Amino acid sequence: MNRTVCTSMLWSRAFGACILKVPRPPTSSVAWVVPVISLSSSRFHSTNIKFRSYLQYLKRKIKPLSGPPYPNVCQVGDPVLRAKAALVDPGSVLGPEVQEVIRTMVKVMRRFDCVGLSAPQVGVPLRILALEFPERMLDDCLPAARDARGLITVPLKIFINPQLRVLDGRTVKFQEACESLSGFSASVPRYLSVEVSGINEKAESVTWQVSGWPARILQHEMDHLDGVLYIDRMDSESFININWAAQNE
Repeated sequence: MNRTVCTSMLWSRAFGACILKVPRPPTSSVAWVVPVISLSSSRFHSTNIKFRSYLQYLKRKIKPLSGPPYPNVCQVGDPVLRAKAALVDPGSVLGPEVQEVIRTMVKVMRRFDCVGLSAPQVGVPLRILALEFPERMLDDCLPAARDARGLITVPLKIFINPQLRVLDGRTVKFQEACESLSGFSASVPRYLSVEVSGINEKAESVTWQVSGWPARILQHEMDHLDGVLYIDRMDSESFININWAAQNE
């Protein structure tokens, strides 16, 4: 989940971490060859393409394309975001593979200034989520926004194989964003209060009851584990490009 929108006047600041990415080629694909219009002979043109392709081949031999967990956030269109994530074997939580996924999630979440992230968003279809709302983000929000949205600081929390239980069935709508749909936002209804239980990064059983914005973050990330994006739940008329005003300047 992207950084909180505290007020409409803070959108440009709050979403400053949103970026657009060039689609990454699938790891199983052949090296990309970009045709170039040339005024030289067709023979030279063909040789030029082969040479560029060979350079790309050498580059990939020296530094192969990385696989998941990725050091970036997967974008909408990536099949991993629409798949139901698999349960993690509790016995493997302390193993190097799962710990590497968790470390990467935390690193990416902080790099992109997110308040929550799921394992599928770094290309790993496992039921792991992370959330964190540091003091510096809370300081960016006006007191009125803090009260209205139930904003509080949350230390880093990791949930593996999380299960969500609704404590308060009432819903409230607020704008949400997501790094997997970078640059957009929409109003989404979420339950006011929930309970999450699972195991943490130390393979310890944990339960957390929470209301307000942290409850929204949890619901957003839980959706990711089931292949659901906020655009599936949004008020479609509220869907915006957060930079729309800047485009008219």
